[in-house]
Amino acid sequence: MPLPIHPISCGWLTTDAGTMISGETGDFRMPVPAFLVEHPRGLVLFDTGMHPDVAHSTDKLHGLESMFTPELAADGSVGPQLRAAGFDPADVAVIVSSHLHFDHCGGHVEVPNARLLVQRPEWEAGHNGRLIEFGVYDPADFDIGHDVELLEGDHDIFGDGTLRTVVTAGHTSGHQSLVVDDQTILVGDACYCRLALDLDALPSYSYNADRQRETFKWLREQEASGTRLVFSHDLAQWESHPAVL
Repeated sequence: MPLPIHPISCGWLTTDAGTMISGETGDFRMPVPAFLVEHPRGLVLFDTGMHPDVAHSTDKLHGLESMFTPELAADGSVGPQLRAAGFDPADVAVIVSSHLHFDHCGGHVEVPNARLLVQRPEWEAGHNGRLIEFGVYDPADFDIGHDVELLEGDHDIFGDGTLRTVVTAGHTSGHQSLVVDDQTILVGDACYCRLALDLDALPSYSYNADRQRETFKWLREQEASGTRLVFSHDLAQWESHPAVL
C-alpha cells in the first residue's frame, strides 16, 4: 500500500506573477502547504508553512511584504491544521525542510519533537549574515532547538526506500525534494508550478539558474517515467487534491 500523503493548508500568498514565472504578468495567488506522510515508523512532515505570527503581523516577512501579501487565519498555521486533520503535532517524528524560506519553515515552532532533516548547504546559507540581513532567511524560524541532521546529498530516511530526500538545488543552494514510494515527488520550490515547468520559465530569482534548469530537466524525466509531481505553489493542482494523495 502506498504511504498516505495528507496535504495540509497553511495559508496563502499573493505576488506578481513575474516573480514566480519570468515573463508572466498579473497577480499570482498560491497555496502555502505542508504535506504529512504516514510511515509505519513515524509521521514525516514535508515543510511547515508560515509562522503563526503571520496571522496578525507581517514582521516575519522581514521586508518581503513589499513582494508578498500573506493570508493566514488565526487557526491556519500548521499546528492547528494538523490537529484539524486528526494528528497531534507533537507526534511528528521528522520534518523534511525543502529549504529555509519563511513560507516553508515558519511552522517549525508548532512541531516541537521532530528531528529536522535539512541539506548542509541550506543550513549554512540560512545562517549567512548577509542573507539574514536581506531578509532571505531568519534562523528564528528554524534554528529553535530541534535535533538537526545535516544531510550531505540524497538520503533514505528510514532505510527502506519509501521516503527519500533528493537534492534539487537551484532555487536555493541546498533545496531538496521528497520522493514517496518512488511514485510521487513533493517538489517544494524546485519548480513552483506546472506552468513554470511547461514553459521552462524560471522565477525572477534563483540561487543558481543553470542548476535549477537541470532540476527542471530531472523533474520532466521523472514525470515521463510515470512519477507524479506535486507542486507546492500550484493553485489549480492544489484545488484538485483529494484529502489524501
